[in-house]
Amino acid sequence: MKPDFVKTRNYMRFLGAMSDLEMRGSAECRLIIVDGPPGLGKTTILSLWADDEDCTYLRAKTDWDPYWMLGEMLTSMGIMNPPRGHQQRFNACLAALAERSRDAAVVQRQFVVVIDEADHVSTKGKLVDTIRDLTDISGVPFILVGMGKIRDNLTRYPQTASRISRYVRFEPATVEEVTEFLAAKCEVPVAADLAAFVHRATGGFNREILEAIKSIERFGLRNPPASTDGLTLREMAGQHLTNDRKSGRPIHVPGVTK
Repeated sequence: MKPDFVKTRNYMRFLGAMSDLEMRGSAECRLIIVDGPPGLGKTTILSLWADDEDCTYLRAKTDWDPYWMLGEMLTSMGIMNPPRGHQQRFNACLAALAERSRDAAVVQRQFVVVIDEADHVSTKGKLVDTIRDLTDISGVPFILVGMGKIRDNLTRYPQTASRISRYVRFEPATVEEVTEFLAAKCEVPVAADLAAFVHRATGGFNREILEAIKSIERFGLRNPPASTDGLTLREMAGQHLTNDRKSGRPIHVPGVTK
């Protein structure tokens, strides 16, 4: 599979939200919510973006509490031996965030903290309050990434919800995006009819699209397409493509008469 990165609508919407963050009306609105069902590429996009922009990326844990979160945040910012005591860790985080923010400003970048799997955070008042305090005092924006429930969960905490600058909802890929995805990442050229079936079979979910690409490559590298248009539905008929997201049952390319 080719390593090319595909700039989907979801990715462009996220970049738009980051641009809008600079034009927010209130200085306190430093939270961005990125959500949507699993398998739409949120983790891939946000982790790669954070790495490219030299921002902090954390994955929330089920049993996170503020003390644990602050420790991981400090470690991610290069402080390998976080201090003991909640207040000491909190103050150390503020200092580290301020330093990273100043360093980013020198090269005309914005430093942010990305917290993935943030559904684990959004139901815990102490964690929510800690994040609000960190962003209010440090001025560093936070991006909370989840699976579609964060927005509803944060309504319990109006002081935090009022600080949300933008919501970015990730959506399944269109057939045009699936076609672009296949062209950019698949080692075997794919014809339009097979690309359309990949879209139907995967529902436009990145995770299943990647599985489909692996199946197409396994077959197509052994059985090269007859046309420069790419591997067709007929040529791959009967082959396993991916599994159904809901039932787990295998999905085969149609067209074989048994």
